[in-house]
Amino acid sequence: MLKTWSLVCGPTGPPHWRRKFHFSRDSEDIHAVLRELTASLTEQKVRTAFLEKQTQEQEAKLERQKTEIDQLKLQSEEQEAKLQTEINKVKQELQVKQVAFSASQLDQGAADTGPFNTDTTLIFKRVVTNIGNAYNPHTGIFTAPVRGAYHFVWKVYGYGNVEISGVLFRNGEHIFIAYESPTSGGVSASNGASLLLEVGDQVSVRLWAGTRISDNEYHHTTFSGHLIFTM
Repeated sequence: MLKTWSLVCGPTGPPHWRRKFHFSRDSEDIHAVLRELTASLTEQKVRTAFLEKQTQEQEAKLERQKTEIDQLKLQSEEQEAKLQTEINKVKQELQVKQVAFSASQLDQGAADTGPFNTDTTLIFKRVVTNIGNAYNPHTGIFTAPVRGAYHFVWKVYGYGNVEISGVLFRNGEHIFIAYESPTSGGVSASNGASLLLEVGDQVSVRLWAGTRISDNEYHHTTFSGHLIFTM
C-alpha cells in the first residue's frame, strides 16, 4: 500500500502539495519583479527630479543671460545715442564757429528814417555777408547761435540840423551809442563793441527817439558783426 502511494505521488508528495509549492514560487517571483519595478521607478523619479532641477537651473541661467543681453543692448543703444549727440554737437560747433554778417540799411534808392516818438529797431536790408545766417534782414536782429565773444561795428549817416544816432542793444540792455549832432551838411557816427553772448541772445541797433538817419545807393549806414571765439 505504501509502495503504491509512493509510485502514484512520487517523491515530492501528493498533487495538492505540488500545487501549493508552485503557487509559492510564483508569488515570490511576482514580489521580486514588483520590488525591481519599484526600485526602477524610484530611480527614474530621482533621475527625473534631477533632470527637472537641471532644466530649471538652465532656464534660470538662460533668463539671466537674456536679461544681461537686454541690459547690454540698452547700454549699447544709450552709448550710441550719446556718441551721436556728441558728434552732432561737434558738427554744430564746427558750423557755428563760422559766424559773420554785414549789411547796409537800404538795398536800393535813398531814404530817411525817423524821427520817431519812440526808440525804433533799425532794419538793415541789404545783406552782403551772412555766414551762419544768424542775422535776420527782416527784423534787423542778430541772434547768437553759440556762446562766445562777438564783435559788432555800426555806422549811421545823417544830414541837416537833425541829430543822428544808433544805439547797440543786447536783448533789452543799452550797450553803446553812435551819436552826432550836425548843424549843416552830411555827417556820420560810428562805434564798436565786443560782447559775451549766450545762445539765443539778441543784438540790434536802435534809432533814438527824435533822431534821424539816412542812407542811399552808397550805403553809408551799416551794421556788421562776427564771432571772435566760442566759450
